Amino acid sequence: MKFTLSWLADHLETTASVAEIAEALTDLGLEVEGVEDPAEQLAPFRICRVTEAVQHPNADRLRVCRVATYPGGPGSEMVEVQVVCGAPNARTGLVGVFAPTGTHVPGTGVDLKSGNIRGVDSNGMLCSERELMLSDAHDGIIELPEDAPLGARFIDYRGLNDPVFDIKVTPNRPDALGIRGIARDLAARGLGKLKPLDVPAIAGSFDSPITVQIDPALKAKGCPHFVGRLIRGVSNGPSPEWLQKRLRAIGLRPISALVDITNFFTYALNRPLHVFDADKVQGGTLRIHPAQGGEDFLALDGKTYTLSPGQMAISDAAGVESLAGIMGGEHSGCTEATTNVFLESAWWDPITIAATGRALKINSDARYRFERGVDPAFTLPGLDLATRMVLDLCGGQASRIAQDGAPLEYPRSYRLDPARVVSLVGMEIPEAEQRRTLEALGFTLHGNDATPPSWRPDILGEADLIEEVARIASLTKLQGAPLRRRQPGVPKPILTPLQQREKAARRTLAALGYNECVTYSFIDAKSAALFGGGTEAVRVENPISSEMTHLRPDLLPGLLAAAARNQARGFMDLALFEVGPAFHGGEPGEQHLQATGLLVGAAAARDPHGSRRPIDVYDAKADAEAVLAALGAPAKAQISRKVAAWWHPGRSGVIGLGPTTMATFGEVHPRTLREMDVKGPAVAFTVLVANVPAPKTKTPTRPALAISDLQAVDRDFAFVVDARVEALTAVNAAQGADKALIESVRVFDQFAGDKAEAQMGPGKKSIALTVRLQPTTATLTEAEIEAVSARIVDKVTKATGGTLRS
Repeated sequence: MKFTLSWLADHLETTASVAEIAEALTDLGLEVEGVEDPAEQLAPFRICRVTEAVQHPNADRLRVCRVATYPGGPGSEMVEVQVVCGAPNARTGLVGVFAPTGTHVPGTGVDLKSGNIRGVDSNGMLCSERELMLSDAHDGIIELPEDAPLGARFIDYRGLNDPVFDIKVTPNRPDALGIRGIARDLAARGLGKLKPLDVPAIAGSFDSPITVQIDPALKAKGCPHFVGRLIRGVSNGPSPEWLQKRLRAIGLRPISALVDITNFFTYALNRPLHVFDADKVQGGTLRIHPAQGGEDFLALDGKTYTLSPGQMAISDAAGVESLAGIMGGEHSGCTEATTNVFLESAWWDPITIAATGRALKINSDARYRFERGVDPAFTLPGLDLATRMVLDLCGGQASRIAQDGAPLEYPRSYRLDPARVVSLVGMEIPEAEQRRTLEALGFTLHGNDATPPSWRPDILGEADLIEEVARIASLTKLQGAPLRRRQPGVPKPILTPLQQREKAARRTLAALGYNECVTYSFIDAKSAALFGGGTEAVRVENPISSEMTHLRPDLLPGLLAAAARNQARGFMDLALFEVGPAFHGGEPGEQHLQATGLLVGAAAARDPHGSRRPIDVYDAKADAEAVLAALGAPAKAQISRKVAAWWHPGRSGVIGLGPTTMATFGEVHPRTLREMDVKGPAVAFTVLVANVPAPKTKTPTRPALAISDLQAVDRDFAFVVDARVEALTAVNAAQGADKALIESVRVFDQFAGDKAEAQMGPGKKSIALTVRLQPTTATLTEAEIEAVSARIVDKVTKATGGTLRS
């Protein structure tokens, strides 16, 4: 949003400097991205007089001019310089604009240097309007009146010394897309006084021959109010210099008086308008209706658009004349020959305008404002103000108003609690100042109930009232102060137990050598369905793209997608992890925290010693157990094989306590890798952080170290079992023989295959276990050791159906 200082002065009576205004705007939330001061570029250009202009001796189209300049300003000593000029209007006695040597010419981007043109020296330049970026005119140099002050700066003489502000307006502040809204904020801050806006009452002298009609399907929402009037006998020439100057300053090209007036109101009051050539409107009625679909529409940008069903259009008897709220049509556009116009002002639904503009890829100032929200109560006053300017600048007679519908009413009121404002903002803002602030911004106060103005659709609750008070008061005035302790002693931990676990999981995975990923919480429907999600409950209503249509049911698809992207770039050995939420529903609270790791490729780099090997399920299991240990999970957990479909059924497992699943680990199913375009092998694990049991002790200190100074006893056992028996079955059985005395059970050998079957029989294998017995009260006797050993053999043989190997 751009505006000039003089344009702001039309609405704000202020003595503040440019720097003060820029600082205040940024502090108010209207960030100033730049201030363009024409004085910096055009200051060297001064008014001069051509004292002599003669034909160039070596060029038919060039003239050699003697130019009287006054480098020190009006009244200073005159200095004559010689300039070679190719303008056809260069002549003796002409008063123009001179640029001395060394000047940067903004219209050409050239820095002037002394030169020799066809054998004649030239020092400086006589300038055209295009070279000063005043217009596209380049047929001749600028001609000024005889009484123009010689030596004066041209920007001062023409009133071009007008700084241009460029501010960044957030989507929730449509009122700041008009200069008056910006002036209102500055006045509320105390940088001046907001000038009154006088709306003339224009009765009209005849009935409009063009009527308007809103389709009933649109009146409830799409276009609740449409007004217009015919103005006959207008003269659509160039707009006045003051209007052209303002439009050029903000980057707009003046076109004609009627078009320039609509652009003026778009920027001055955030009131987009449109003018139809009334003589081209057929049938006497403009209909506002949803498109049937398939209508072709030639817009003012010279492009033809095909409308889709439901898009709002304004049509006459011949067809579509305007794309509602976005752009007018070429057929009914105004030209220099236009003498009768229909001036339109309407309020359009922001969602409908945004959807239509996005679908047709049309960007316009009108769309930009309507899709953010203009003042619905200003539809009719805006028409009267524009009518007054048309009559003043173009002449003519205005008809009475033709309208359909009524201004949209959105009554809302919120309670202002002065104490709550002070509590949340952290500043002592007196109640009187709070009320003054809201009233200055256009709010209506009845007791402690504040009613937002119609031009502030973003005010939707008590919190917004507090924000407005804080914004105007300026948060830069906040002073740091220590938080008050509610009670003496050691404060409670800031992080919750779940947040502490999340932190521990992240640090552990990073320490294990994994690289952290932060992926989107949205994935495509196909990937979501592959991991047990993709239901309607987790579908995103307005997705960013087709690849982000559903909430992720698991972290693994995001990591696999990251692995695929890395493999496509030649990185084949990967260790990735992510800690974050996964979603099992679309309602608040239907999410759970996961810590997921993924290993792809090999466990080590290639070396001459042949130590490189592919990663396997035991790598994932070890890392999952390391994370569980960091979270305080008990060491004695069960492992089962009831895994989800995206895990390899024979090379994966679930770590849990009873029915509670704490983690899943294993190889990723080859089908899943194929679907995700990942080259295997790939193993992974997922830890459900919240499912890990909380430690029994509630103290912040570590528990006492419990070790025994009695010597442990190791005993080895080898069992002949069926080849299909899992080693885990034997381990769990041996562990249960004496839970107090047995410290650990570990598999140290497995003898299987053809040689094993030759010795032990078909379908058999041998599993060897080492069991550590750790006494705590007294050294074990041989009888006690034998008794425990017998229980171990009994438990294992019953659980596996095997026998002790002789």
